[in-house]
Amino acid sequence: MTTPPARDESASPPADRGAGWLQDIPLFPLGTVLFPGGVLPLRVFEARYMDMVRACMQNGSPFGVCMITRGSEVGEAADHEALGCLASIIDWDMEQLGLLQIRARGGQRFEVLDRRVQPDGLVRARIRLIEPDADQELPPDYAVLGQLLRRIVGDLVEREANPLNRMVAEPYAYESSVWVSNRLCEFLPIPMKARQKLMELSDPLARLSLVRQFLEQRQVI
Repeated sequence: MTTPPARDESASPPADRGAGWLQDIPLFPLGTVLFPGGVLPLRVFEARYMDMVRACMQNGSPFGVCMITRGSEVGEAADHEALGCLASIIDWDMEQLGLLQIRARGGQRFEVLDRRVQPDGLVRARIRLIEPDADQELPPDYAVLGQLLRRIVGDLVEREANPLNRMVAEPYAYESSVWVSNRLCEFLPIPMKARQKLMELSDPLARLSLVRQFLEQRQVI
């Protein structure tokens, strides 16, 4: 999926503004994929994103993260995937003037319906929220994946005593197919394009199956 066309600003506002739609969400195109429940550390220095972060913190509102398909994280507005994930700021620090460090957590996935680029280069979009995956207890066939994730998280905890600085957020839900599949997709060295496709899947068991195939091919399990 690629960036949808910009909308005609002279057109009438869309009528489909139900609970599943958000009208004017700022987007942060990045060279990574954010999953629901995932932790995203960011170093923010461009004026457009400093302003975006300030507004999000003041309003308690999220911003959207989409993987870049063409362009870069700095400079002109990049093209990006149409499916992304909302991110809410959970912590911030400014140890150096002009450099804001934030930690965000992935929320609900969404589809970009149309977008516009502000004069400062910030992308804003009308989005359709995607229903969260239907969760279920991790099946016995995938117990080995839960055990692998426990080892990965245990190593993260051992290396970083402060929970606020870890790349995984509590609570840890090793019994959840959704949580285990999402965290493994984040931590394993999966190519970004493949990671995007895994994030787009609506079935956590299908995601787990593909992750297991990836690990079996590399003789990890």
